[in-house]
Amino acid sequence: MEMIACLKTRRSIRKYKEEKIPRSLIEEIVEIARYAPTWKNSQTPGYVVVDSQELKEEIAANCVAGFAKNAAMIRTSAALVVLTYTTGISGYDPDGSFTTCRGDAWESFDAGIAAQTFCLTAWEKGIGSCIMGLFEEDKVAKAVGLPEGKRVAALIALGYPDEEPKVRPRKEVEELLSFR
Repeated sequence: MEMIACLKTRRSIRKYKEEKIPRSLIEEIVEIARYAPTWKNSQTPGYVVVDSQELKEEIAANCVAGFAKNAAMIRTSAALVVLTYTTGISGYDPDGSFTTCRGDAWESFDAGIAAQTFCLTAWEKGIGSCIMGLFEEDKVAKAVGLPEGKRVAALIALGYPDEEPKVRPRKEVEELLSFR
């Protein structure tokens, strides 16, 4: 798939076929996603893949603040990716102070780049995804056994698409762009 076509056709997929995704294919996706840029090449994002139906059920039932749509998507996905990042590195100087006025925002910025890179790579390989931000971080971290110093940035449902969402209206370039 050409890059521009990938960017223009990737949508949040919320309905999945029952087909499992081979772990080797998920490894291929992470192999590419690891090239996402990060603050000073800190490479803080990580990926915990939950393909156990039992653990997906636990997360759906107990870790999404009762949000039924996310719970249903997690249950029916082939896999749930818990996107993580290491704290205290991205945006910090070696002495632990912030490098910029953005404070620790670079951690989330780097995780966002990683999420988009992961989802675009998955789409190029025929895998649909949906990035979810509504979850109870501490409960997810405990459920997947995250070590101290790691945080949950997002949950990403994965699966072979069982829907073709239409392109939603986009703002015109003139609304988004200005020159000075």
